[in-house]
Amino acid sequence: MSIVLEHLTKRYGGHPVVNDVSLEIADGEFFVLLGSSGSGKTTVLNMVAGLTGSDQGRILLHDRDVTGLPTQERRVGMVFQNYALFQHMSVADNIEFGMTLRKMDKAERRRWRDELLEMVGLVGLGQRMPRQLSGGQQQRVARARALAIKPDVLLLDEPLGALDAKIRLDLRRALRNIQRTLGVTTILVTHDQEEAFELADRLGVMSFGRLLEVGRPEALYQRPRTEFVATFLGAANLLVGRCAGDAVQLGPVRTPITRRLDGPSQPDNGQPHPGPCHDRGARPAQRVQVLFRPEDVVLADDPSLLTAPPFGQGQVEQMVFSGALQRLRLRLPPLAGVRPIAPPVAFGDDTIYIEAVREQADVDRLPLQPGERVWVGIRHFHALEHPGLHFLLLTDGSPQAQAALALGGQLARLANARAVVLGYGLPGEAMQRHLQQAKETLGSGLAALEVRATTDPPARAVQREVERQPYDLIILGFGQPHSLELAESLLQCGEHHLLLTPRAQDAPTHALIAVTTGEPGKDDILFAGRLVRHAGASATLMSVVEQADDLAARQRAERFLQDGIRSLEILGVPAQTAVRSGVVSKAIAHELAANNYDLLVLGTPLADRDGYISLKGVVEQVLSETTTCATLLVRSQQTAPRELIAIDTVRL
Repeated sequence: MSIVLEHLTKRYGGHPVVNDVSLEIADGEFFVLLGSSGSGKTTVLNMVAGLTGSDQGRILLHDRDVTGLPTQERRVGMVFQNYALFQHMSVADNIEFGMTLRKMDKAERRRWRDELLEMVGLVGLGQRMPRQLSGGQQQRVARARALAIKPDVLLLDEPLGALDAKIRLDLRRALRNIQRTLGVTTILVTHDQEEAFELADRLGVMSFGRLLEVGRPEALYQRPRTEFVATFLGAANLLVGRCAGDAVQLGPVRTPITRRLDGPSQPDNGQPHPGPCHDRGARPAQRVQVLFRPEDVVLADDPSLLTAPPFGQGQVEQMVFSGALQRLRLRLPPLAGVRPIAPPVAFGDDTIYIEAVREQADVDRLPLQPGERVWVGIRHFHALEHPGLHFLLLTDGSPQAQAALALGGQLARLANARAVVLGYGLPGEAMQRHLQQAKETLGSGLAALEVRATTDPPARAVQREVERQPYDLIILGFGQPHSLELAESLLQCGEHHLLLTPRAQDAPTHALIAVTTGEPGKDDILFAGRLVRHAGASATLMSVVEQADDLAARQRAERFLQDGIRSLEILGVPAQTAVRSGVVSKAIAHELAANNYDLLVLGTPLADRDGYISLKGVVEQVLSETTTCATLLVRSQQTAPRELIAIDTVRL
């Protein structure tokens, strides 16, 4: 192998921007790292180049451990996004610079320089200065300079990003031809999916510092293993359907499963993934994610004319001309047991949108206009195993922790969730006895259960766990001294939510979801619905307005809550609404006392500029006044700071 990365990790400010990345790249392979901004792909490239050190892991280039070597000893060539040409040097001198440092013979240096100028299409321009060249020509100089030292590895950091579309296309083809001619192992970093598909022998998709999947472009596009990769690589129709025996049921479409439908990459243990209709436990899974691409959609004005199983009748919502193809968005009515993921729908909308593309011959055969109705068929789809929920249960052996273990175990069984029990704060033998008892109590019926002990403080231990694998929910016993401070610390560790359990109770049957109007409130409703649906619980959506006589604020809250009701109905959660007025903590306490709720759902404030989430204020008041049931703190996906007190409603 030309390049081997072993468990590379890089942290900034205590948070991993590259998280345990392992990868092997073969000799002469053109490998593309694909991801959105901030995914960690450029940091990986800089670590391979030696421009950035690693906190953990090893880098091997042609079986040579270069982890601690400076850049000049790694035999790598690199092309930066801004090219980084020496502006005071001519094109020829830029190309010869590395050869001069390596004391290459003058005649050999000029011969190789002229060969590179011909290879990149710059013959006759050797004496020009960089400022006299176009952007595309400067990129060619940067590429020639990187190749001049005859590197073992070529590293390209979005080198075509600043160029216009036609020049990018031409340079992509030239780059691929040169790479094949020289046989140099290459890593290209980009966020451009078209560029990745055209250039890559294999590609890897990164998100939030993790390398999610690796495979050939066509395999990752047609048979991804994760929701992120399915929706990131091109346009996707991704719906949640159901498994029915050995078939996938997606509304009216039922397709038998006769082969493994997971993605091209393998899990860490090298064993095949279970099929999408069977989880890691003994019982069949209930839900499955179904992917079909726009080109898999067929249209007809009569269902008998469809060349694929009919999915339903839709309305043309939007049409876009894109050269050889026509792109359409179709609007279909809701289907029982089907929930859309992509394209996303508006909050409170139960519509299903379908993306489709047609070639000109199909457009001529069946002309369509916005507003017209048309029958939709699906030619091919790919089933992904539904990711399910992942719980982290914390325990120090206290009564509150025992209550958290019991409730967390019930919810994990109902949701078919994977669970990890993390013990802390007990001496060695006592810890082992406690964890063994927890394993015996919780193990039956769970999709997966792991138990681990730590000597670290709980917040540090959780930080390490979250770096190892992301969690949806952390479950914590609440009510001991400093519980609020610990809850705040745990919220800083990742993107998870937090369930606080003050006493022993059964799985919830009636949840009070207290929200404000706006984007953060939508996150509260959607995650709460995702959790309580597994328990078969009902919900009350409540919003608090400051002034009882503020009619406009009350009407806005009622409209928002009605949208929330529809969103919960899609998840199968029966719900009702309540609009109250006055002091938030008092209104919640009164509502809890007046009704038989066994779960309270509150939204956390957004993180401040330093990334800190404080629970002081309204959340602290609510928790101090309402200790009768478990409290779910939902962390919003919104990134801008938000206030707890709004003009007309209160964020909880």
